[in-house]
Amino acid sequence: MIKVKTILVSQPVPTAENSPYFELIDKLKVSIDFRSFIHVEGAVPREVRHQKIDLNDFTAVILTSRNAVDHYFRIAEEMRFEVPIDMKYFCLSEAVAFYLQRYIVYRKRKIYVGFRTITDLSKVIRKHKNEIFLLPTSDKLKPAIPAKLDELKIKWSRAILYKTVISNLTDLENVFYDILVFFSPSGIESLYKNFPDFTQNDTRIAVYGKTTKIAAEKAGLTCDITVPTPEIPSMTLALENYIKEANKR
Repeated sequence: MIKVKTILVSQPVPTAENSPYFELIDKLKVSIDFRSFIHVEGAVPREVRHQKIDLNDFTAVILTSRNAVDHYFRIAEEMRFEVPIDMKYFCLSEAVAFYLQRYIVYRKRKIYVGFRTITDLSKVIRKHKNEIFLLPTSDKLKPAIPAKLDELKIKWSRAILYKTVISNLTDLENVFYDILVFFSPSGIESLYKNFPDFTQNDTRIAVYGKTTKIAAEKAGLTCDITVPTPEIPSMTLALENYIKEANKR
């Protein structure tokens, strides 16, 4: 195995001082850079109206991510819509529900939380079938989500409030890393949009999630590190184990 000295993580720099990535740098003496391969751009009110979305029509909001939270409240403000105090929020996970505190007084609102998947959340939604649901999303949405909502036979509408955009990475053209770390198929797409002639050579590829792995292999890449697994749930732990093995000589 070729030794690992440099890593590029296709995400923004962690905001937490105790991020496991920083611990990895200190512990294994490797260099880790962070760079967003994709970024999010918000829709403007005109684009939302073009989708025939009137925020007044809805009594509940299904929130699947922090981005969905941010852009729902952003577009509400830009469209001068005052979110009713009795609005019901159905959050895909506790992390999303907790994030809502940036915008509302948590204890005074009706908030319902799933465990982690739309299937989990649908069990809660089923108990409130008379609500009219808004689903704020990006331009890319997992098919399982609308399929599950249709299965519930509820009144719901999708609003595309933001879109995923490929970042400009051309300044990295002559910069090479021992490991590239990806967390979504969009990251793989960004790599080849920016560098159409990219060849893997000795670069190791680390991927998180099945869809990212499929996208990487479809692009002709060999995935050297794949997470999560039952034994290794996190990317940082997988990197640590790999680097220790590669650098032990």
